[in-house]
Amino acid sequence: MMNYFELLVGQPQAIALLESAIARSRIAPAYLFVGPEGVGRSLGATCFAKSIFSHHLSAPKQGRLLKQILDRNHPDFLWVEPTYLHQGQRIPASAADSQGLKRKSPPQIRIEQIREISQFLARPPLEVSRMVVIIEDAHTLTEGAANGLLKTLEEPGQATLILLAPKTESLIPTLVSRCQKIPFYRLSPADMILVLQQQGYQDLVAHLDVLALAQGCPGVAIAAWQHLQAIPDSLRKQLIPFPPRPLDALRLAKEIDKTLDTEGQLWLLDYWQYLLWKEYQAPENLKILEKARQSLINYVQNRLIWENTLINLQKQLYL
Repeated sequence: MMNYFELLVGQPQAIALLESAIARSRIAPAYLFVGPEGVGRSLGATCFAKSIFSHHLSAPKQGRLLKQILDRNHPDFLWVEPTYLHQGQRIPASAADSQGLKRKSPPQIRIEQIREISQFLARPPLEVSRMVVIIEDAHTLTEGAANGLLKTLEEPGQATLILLAPKTESLIPTLVSRCQKIPFYRLSPADMILVLQQQGYQDLVAHLDVLALAQGCPGVAIAAWQHLQAIPDSLRKQLIPFPPRPLDALRLAKEIDKTLDTEGQLWLLDYWQYLLWKEYQAPENLKILEKARQSLINYVQNRLIWENTLINLQKQLYL
């Protein structure tokens, strides 16, 4: 049997637990893959689904199955991700950029998506012994969706559901209690470099600030690198050292609001917090930026947030 977990780096405990379940044919109805963003939870879920499906298949059928899972079009495989609601239509989070969607609120997993899971599970498997449903970012479940999922987990039928979340506390306890927990951890520096090189990000490996910001999460490092590349050099050079005059701070606020969408602005706050702490090591600077983060999340007017934030930061830095 093929080793489907060979690409999952730095997660020996998760691999051991999942391979044991496959080997003993004791696959649970529901799993919770829990750990930081960007450490391989999604990859681990995909590898586990491949292992479940291919356990009793011949080699030729396994090859076709692998492609179907990667393309997410196998009849017994369902991948559910958070969606934005735009003009009455649900837009998957992964498709927001390609469709030019201006995101004013975070994506969620909605009750309609849980109903679709129930409909999917209402029939028996078509090609394999059990179906697999992967729910990405399960912590974004709305209240109604979480309650609906509880009912599904009570009678999943011939299926295994895999929930992905950053921590158990981000889900309601009754959901957690119905899942077998599979922990995922931050990677060591050596494993981080290995994963980034495998993904073709050799240039990123030399960028120590991004690696430090990612804290052992390759996926976070890649996302940070992409965000950093999207920031114009003219804007990046104004972050450190911070503009000394109030008028310059207001101009910078205007440029940030004009150049970056809300997601990019939220990432900039994280990056800026790291740079300011490395440069000044003053907790008050971080508090100012954290307050801005909460305001952006609560959908206050972005331009106003940045003007107020940068004026306060300028006063703090140049007292």
